[in-house]
Amino acid sequence: MRHCSVQVRGLLTREELDRYNALMEVGSYLEGQKQYDLSYIVQKEVDLLIMPAIERLKEKSRDRDRATEEFLESLRKLQEEEEE
Repeated sequence: MRHCSVQVRGLLTREELDRYNALMEVGSYLEGQKQYDLSYIVQKEVDLLIMPAIERLKEKSRDRDRATEEFLESLRKLQEEEEE
C-alpha cells in the first residue's frame, strides 16, 4: 500500500483521516495475506479518498503564489516611487 504525503494527510478531515487509516490497515492486511488483487482495489479507494485533500493542497499553493506575486508587485511599485 502506498501512503500519501504528510502534507496531504494534514489536510484530510477527521472523517477522511479515520477512513484513510482504516483502509490502509485493511490493505496492509491483504498484502500480508498475498491478496494483491484485493489490496489493489483498496489502494484505488485510498486514491479517491485523498483527492479532495490534494485539491486543498493545490489551492493553498495557488493562494501562496498569489500572495507572493502581490508582495513582489508592491515592492516594484515602491522601488519605482523611490526612483522618481
